[in-house]
Amino acid sequence: MPDREPAGWPWLRERLTRLRPAARSGTDSASSAGVVRTAVVTDSAAALPADWVRAFTADGRLTVVAMPVMVGAEIYGEGDDDLTETIAVAIACGRSVKTSRPSPGQFEQAYLAAKRRGFDSVVSVHISGELSGTADAARLAAGRVAIPVEVLDSRTVGMAQGMGVQSAVVAAADGRSAAGVRAFAEERLARTKVYFYVPSLEQLRHGGRIGAAASLLGTMFSIKPILAVEDGKIVPLEKVRSAAKAVARLEEIVAADAAARPPGHARIAIHHFGNQTEAERLAARLAVALPDCPAAQTSVLPAVLAAHAGLGVLAVIVGESSTPPALSGALST
Repeated sequence: MPDREPAGWPWLRERLTRLRPAARSGTDSASSAGVVRTAVVTDSAAALPADWVRAFTADGRLTVVAMPVMVGAEIYGEGDDDLTETIAVAIACGRSVKTSRPSPGQFEQAYLAAKRRGFDSVVSVHISGELSGTADAARLAAGRVAIPVEVLDSRTVGMAQGMGVQSAVVAAADGRSAAGVRAFAEERLARTKVYFYVPSLEQLRHGGRIGAAASLLGTMFSIKPILAVEDGKIVPLEKVRSAAKAVARLEEIVAADAAARPPGHARIAIHHFGNQTEAERLAARLAVALPDCPAAQTSVLPAVLAAHAGLGVLAVIVGESSTPPALSGALST
């Protein structure tokens, strides 16, 4: 189920629909009418809901650049048929599964496409630079194009990154400059937290993504780690002795974080890989524990992340509404 904001979404849809023809024309009259001219680019690690992406890519306002996944000698992109199943089988069989950053040329094409559609600037929001070289590729591309590009390293991943992207789209629709769009996305990103549980650290170890969590390797067969993303890196949060206790503790941590947010502001997303039922049960329990929080969005972990997290991962993102503060009053009616 896609995560929607009942107040902000109608405003955002109406505004983008109204501005679409003018934005395409690129006329002076469009400028005088206050047309939003900042496009947003991101990568597939943002884990944005498919229908959300479809809603805002039609006019080029949002572009999602696919991150490649290599299974054996084959190269796939996010969205390829049966990619999730292919990765799951490969991991179960011990086959090599690797990921890579998109090429600078892919970002260059995205930025030039925004320029052709009449946008004056781009804000490009990407997976943590501690986990991928994607932001570096975006910076290389930004230096090659004749349109100003603000490249933002989200310092996070998954729907935590996705919430920053959604905030950027909302801020752009609010008529903010590229610098203002970036600032609002940064502010919202700073309010997101990623907590997750993996049955095994093996895939993270193979991919070199565990960072400070390497301290857990010596006991990886006797503990079930709860991890977090801090300052762009994966770090150990707690060590739990069984899978059931790990999931229960993850639930407690998430509920406490969300409950500490301003009333009605918390948003939750849950990613899973090979354990959808477990994720849905967790979402149901969180709905009972947090009655003032919108229902959690549950989705399969993007392939580029599943390749490193492995089967059985439960990742929970806690963030806040992406409605700009200046609009919160008007949108609450």
